[in-house]
Order: sequence, then structure tokens, then C-alpha cells
Amino acid sequence: MPAESGRGDGFRLALTTFTTVPLRSGRVDRATAGTAMALAPLVGALLGAVLGAVLLLSAALAPPLVAAGVTVAVAALLTRGLHLDGLADTVDALGSYRRGAAALEIMKKPDVGPFGVVALVVVLLLQTATLAELAGRPWPATLAAVVAGTAAGRLGVTLACRRGVPAARPDGLGALVAGTVGPVTAVVGAVAVALAAVPAVPDRPWQGPLAVLTALAVATALLRHLVRRLGGITGDVLGATVEVVTTLVYLGLVLSG
Repeated sequence: MPAESGRGDGFRLALTTFTTVPLRSGRVDRATAGTAMALAPLVGALLGAVLGAVLLLSAALAPPLVAAGVTVAVAALLTRGLHLDGLADTVDALGSYRRGAAALEIMKKPDVGPFGVVALVVVLLLQTATLAELAGRPWPATLAAVVAGTAAGRLGVTLACRRGVPAARPDGLGALVAGTVGPVTAVVGAVAVALAAVPAVPDRPWQGPLAVLTALAVATALLRHLVRRLGGITGDVLGATVEVVTTLVYLGLVLSG
């Protein structure tokens, strides 16, 4: 398969995995999946640009809190709510105190338990509150903050798919993407997203990169715990990683020193 075709298929897979863009799927195999997971932060940045524009336009017409709520709703719409669903399922599994197959069985159930509901409420409230604060900043800072936060969330998936991290099941999204990303790709992605976060806090250019790197460190620790509990990663774990990292970056960007 030509390199250009492989990258094209990988980019299409990344777009259809992380957004609702209606593209015809190309070749899907582990090589293509590795390209898609490597390009996940780029797709996140593109999505973040759209969400940043929604936040800025909404804030020009409505109070910041309303604008933030609209932006969170659009984010869920453009991702089919899959990441939020993954967060709820993952937290329900953790809250059950079960391990391995028993925990994975809980994640497969269609209902959402109390732990999952609380996780969704907390994450959505935090994202709305932080975006409302970010909406009051100069527009370049607001746009940079949303782009960096959204890209960082997808970079969390890139890190979760690095070599050495197994899949929890022999099938599904986790089995397709687990272990497909090399260490250099993950490092380059982290540097790129950290640099994109520099303009997010105009008077403290170090705070954006620090927020990104701290969120990724927390996600790495959480991933280790999930691998111990579940035996590896699943599609739900990847979705939970997106929401956790994005929320932590937003929080880091609004904290005052």
C-alpha cells in the first residue's frame, strides 16, 4: 500500500473515530489504526478550532455560562457522545471494585450506574464552568485554550495506544489500536500540543504547557491503574481518557497563581 494512501486511510479513520464527519471508510487494519491514533491530536485540534469558534460566537450573543453550555453540547454532538459514554462505563467498572472479565462485563452493559452518572455530571459541570471563564479572555487566548484542551484529550488516546500497552479484549477498538503508536510519535505530539497551549494564558505563557503535561501525567497514571484492573485498554477506556484529559487541561488553564 503506497504511503500516501496509508496516511489518507489513517486520517479518514481518525476523523470518523473522533468526530461525526461523514466520510467513506478506507482500509482498516492495525497499520492504518496506528496512523489514525498518531493523527488523533491533529483531529482534536481541528475539532477544537470549531468548538472555539462556537464558544466565541455564542459568547458574543449570550452570557458566558450559556455560551459554555452550548459549546459543551456541540462537542457532544460532534463526537456522538461516545467519549462521554466511555467515561461513564469506565467509572462504573472502577466503582464496582471488580477486575478483569467481571469488570469488562459491567462496561458492556447498556445502562449507566450511579458512579457513571456522577462522573458525567462532574465532568460536564467542570467543562462548562471552565469554558465560561475562558470565554472572557481575549479571543486568541480563548481559541488557543479550546484547541489545546481538545487536542490534548485526543493526545491522551495516542499515549494510551503506545507500544507495550495491551488490549483488554481480543476484539473491538481496543484490540485494533493497542500498541500501534511508537514512543517518538507520542513525544512529538506532546511537544506540539504543549506549544499550542502557550497563548492560552497570555500573562503566564508557561501555564498552558504545564496544564497539558500535568493532565497527560495524570492520564498515564490512570491508564496504568486501568490496565491492572481490566487487563488492557478498550474503546471505553480511550473515550474516558479523552474526557479526563480535556477537563484537566481546562482546569489547569483557569487556575490562578
